[in-house]
Amino acid sequence: MSWRRFVAIFHKEGRHIVRDPLSLAMALAIPLLLLILFGYALTLDVDRIPTAVYDMDHTQQSRELVDRFGGSRYFQIVQPRANYASIDDGINRSSVLLGLVIEKDFAKKLAAGEEARVQALLDGSDSNTASIASGYVEALVLGYAAEVRERAMLRKGISKLQMPADTRIRVMYNSDLKSKNFIVPGLIAVILMLIAAMLTSLCIAREWENGTMEQLLSTPLRPAELLFGKLCAYFVLGMADMVIALIVALGVFDVPMRGSFVLLAISSALFLFGALCWGIFLSTVLRSQLLAYQISLLTSFLPAFLLSGFIYSLGNMPWIIQQISRIVPARYFIAILQGIFLKGTGMTILWTQFLFLLIYAGVVLTLAIRKLRPKLV
Repeated sequence: MSWRRFVAIFHKEGRHIVRDPLSLAMALAIPLLLLILFGYALTLDVDRIPTAVYDMDHTQQSRELVDRFGGSRYFQIVQPRANYASIDDGINRSSVLLGLVIEKDFAKKLAAGEEARVQALLDGSDSNTASIASGYVEALVLGYAAEVRERAMLRKGISKLQMPADTRIRVMYNSDLKSKNFIVPGLIAVILMLIAAMLTSLCIAREWENGTMEQLLSTPLRPAELLFGKLCAYFVLGMADMVIALIVALGVFDVPMRGSFVLLAISSALFLFGALCWGIFLSTVLRSQLLAYQISLLTSFLPAFLLSGFIYSLGNMPWIIQQISRIVPARYFIAILQGIFLKGTGMTILWTQFLFLLIYAGVVLTLAIRKLRPKLV
């Protein structure tokens, strides 16, 4: 490979990028906009659940239970004086997710040591949210019931009941259970894959459509020189996008960074290289820019979003889908990002993910060079 010819192609592609300020601005702004948009809009946290309360007892005990719901960050009482009709109407209008109904003799039954009933009416349209909300309601009511039972025992002179097991939960790495700490690193991988594949999927196809490929065919340029020259120009642009995404993740979303920046840079460069090679491969196979753009979107964004474990747990997917996900590079890069950001893990644990990214980049690079060779030789 001639260094001179490689630099010439790199300089040519760089000038083409700079001379199109609109495309350059979009290439730098789109990752920023997507990261901010998805980072704020896409959340797995279930809190501030719209709650309607139908208190038929109107006693100190029932008000105390309602105050527990109102004081929790997981519930927001939007209808404090509801009834069955208003709860049903609120659920139908999606303004209420939870209807809390306290029976009439709630305080009397508590005082008598009988079973006092609390009814929770949930909108099950979103089964995942409803399931989580149900768990919150059950935990809060059971906690209140245990406290009432303890107060009653103390009034009767019975010592506090000791539980046979003392359960203490410690959440490691993401102690506040903030979904953005999980989502934002995954977003970096999805956006980087999308931008890289889209940028390079057009470069060879553009040469054919503009008629400049014939000029390249008349030169002693080799396939590897053309590929690496174009790839390096977009590699610089992709790494700039990575830096922007990192600044937003740390500065805007306050995602903890417990790992090595050097390891993050190496993994990002390796993943970006493979994504760029895939885009060039598509651009070589498909001579139409429109078709190359559509196929790159189909083969980069959708697998990275759906089959990488970014949003949906791979363990809950059918076996065949789990096997297909093994060839999605974003799956391994997301595991690396989450390990570096949240856990501070190093190469001793993440080496298998690095190995797959290396193999993927090598395979796609080989395919792109072989597909490009007949067109230039």
